Amino acid sequence: MLLGGTILNVITVAVGSTIGLYLGNRIPDKITKIVFQALGLFTIVIGVNMALKGQMILAIIFSLLIGSIVGEVVNVESKIEKFSAWLKAKIKMNNPKFSEGLLTAFLLFCIGSMTILGAIDEGMGNGSEILMTKAIMDGFSSIALAAVFGLGVALSVVPLLIFQGGLTLLAYFVGDFVPDIVINELTAVGGILLLGLGINILEIKKIRIMNMLPSLLVIVVLVWMISIFNLDQL
Repeated sequence: MLLGGTILNVITVAVGSTIGLYLGNRIPDKITKIVFQALGLFTIVIGVNMALKGQMILAIIFSLLIGSIVGEVVNVESKIEKFSAWLKAKIKMNNPKFSEGLLTAFLLFCIGSMTILGAIDEGMGNGSEILMTKAIMDGFSSIALAAVFGLGVALSVVPLLIFQGGLTLLAYFVGDFVPDIVINELTAVGGILLLGLGINILEIKKIRIMNMLPSLLVIVVLVWMISIFNLDQL
């Protein structure tokens, strides 16, 4: 079934987030704090694991530099925060971790090799096994995330459906259009952003991760250009 894996993924994250929201209000503050720290460490480990998949070091560096500059000029963080404030007002919710939860869940659930490979496999009719495995993993992860970050994690199902579902549909209509090298470098940049996000969660230092999000688009463009012009030394 086309989009079956993505739909299952959305359901598992929604169910897991609901469980996490239920548990979050019943967990003592000291437990919440230690869980928060554990999630920060887990995010760093996942980020490092993803970052190590990269091979084009200069392309990754340039994508981060260019993407960060673009993000600062456009001020992505401010726009996302304004949107979050509007959304929180609409749903009458006051959670200071709302934006952080939404961003953390988006990066964990949407940026990675399993997302891209799984969406392509499903779109090309090769089955939904990868996305189904990812759905189970994301479901359990969303329980812990929602317990700490709140409703922002549950709302990550919207970008999850759009991004992952969009990749599946694109693969269905276009075919095998994404080279492995693009997937690896995109995963690497996503991992670096997750690493920075983990540092934020642990409150080691405030890094403006949201303003670095354009790097995810820049790395795809750079890798395509490198592939076209055979600039493999980057």
